[in-house]
Amino acid sequence: MEHLFKSWSEFSAGCDAAPHILLLSDYDGTLTPIVGRPEEALLSQDVRDKLSTLALKPTCTVGIISGRSLTEIKSMAAIEGIYYAGNHGLEIEGPGLTYVNQETKEAEAVMKDLVGQLTAALGNIDGIIIQDKGLSVSVHYRLVKPENEDTVAETVHRLTAPLCDEGKIRVFSGKKVWEVRPPIDWDKGKAVESITREIKTLLKLEEVLTIYLGDDTTDEDAFRVIHRPGGWSIFVGGENPASVAEYFLNSTIEVEEFLSRLIELK
Repeated sequence: MEHLFKSWSEFSAGCDAAPHILLLSDYDGTLTPIVGRPEEALLSQDVRDKLSTLALKPTCTVGIISGRSLTEIKSMAAIEGIYYAGNHGLEIEGPGLTYVNQETKEAEAVMKDLVGQLTAALGNIDGIIIQDKGLSVSVHYRLVKPENEDTVAETVHRLTAPLCDEGKIRVFSGKKVWEVRPPIDWDKGKAVESITREIKTLLKLEEVLTIYLGDDTTDEDAFRVIHRPGGWSIFVGGENPASVAEYFLNSTIEVEEFLSRLIELK
């Protein structure tokens, strides 16, 4: 893994030679710093303006792929003319594309019931945040006291294990969060592939240069489908040997600098 700015001459040459650039990014921890409460992860106006500028360029397409619901991520980013993928890609919207994985319909009732169980079991723990995202559920414990974290983990496991055994859900861990999703073979990597295919079809291109930025374990699926020379996978948060990304940026501040540099290229 190499710092992206150290390879900038190679990166910029690839961008200049590409017929089109597809810039895709995670939201929390990538475009915005990690915060205690999900609703506090507000996109700065400078980052919004830079993404909007890139989206207006005829040689660039922009998209955000998030674990948040599609409705929520569209509202929080509030950028016109870009692609949005919510619930880790289970819902996708953008120019010429509207997609909802049909297998998720069966999971909605399961998720609704699980939200009720998690709320009843964990609601008395200070700092716990349970997000009902329709097609998935998130249990955030960043604000929970350290001595209560094991209780959260044990409760989540107790309530989800039977459903996992029945093949009704899948559970993932992230940065101070437990993610519950439908048992569907779908992830951010497949969302990247879907949007990439759509762009190639719309623009009648054989190839596009795909760039993906992310900071969490759920972004690894996206990193795995992006390979040089046709793509650049960029981990945000410093060098991380555990990630399959080829490059890294140290922080969301460097992501903003990256966007400024990209604007100058294309």
